[in-house]
Amino acid sequence: MSETETVLEAEAETVAAPVAKTDAEIMERLKDAQNLTKNYMFASLGTGLIPLPSVDVGILIGIQTRLLYKLAKLYDLKFTDDIGKKLLLSLLGGTLPVAGGMGVASMLKAFPGVGSWLGMTSMSVFGAAATYAVGRVFIQHFESGGNFFNFDPSKMRTYFRDEFEAGKKVAENMRAEQNAA
Repeated sequence: MSETETVLEAEAETVAAPVAKTDAEIMERLKDAQNLTKNYMFASLGTGLIPLPSVDVGILIGIQTRLLYKLAKLYDLKFTDDIGKKLLLSLLGGTLPVAGGMGVASMLKAFPGVGSWLGMTSMSVFGAAATYAVGRVFIQHFESGGNFFNFDPSKMRTYFRDEFEAGKKVAENMRAEQNAA
């Protein structure tokens, strides 16, 4: 364990999401967190348009890391890119259908024509759905008083999978609204 990780773990004992004083403050913070997630879902939809396989996945991880940073600010929590990326990769990597689906969608882009189209369409939906699930999982964790240092990805995987499935429907609706506009 690095010295930085040791220091951060020691600080983790004293760092928790601030307690809102009123129901109105709680609802406002929750609304802000949900809006952040929605905004980053729109950005994630765009990863499907990146024609290079694997580059889209890297950019998606960057978008989700930025979402975690913004949520950390909202909940007044300490955040580092290193911790954020480790938690994201652990959460995503432990849910094979999600990680595998995004990998396949990304690789389909390597095949011209129908493969590219399928890859772009699938990656848009998978990316936005994964971002939705990441947002929902961390919002729930932070609202219950958690922080990045006591987040246990293995305990959140089932909830993540459920939110990912719900997120696919939300992403499809968002994509349809974009296409209609």
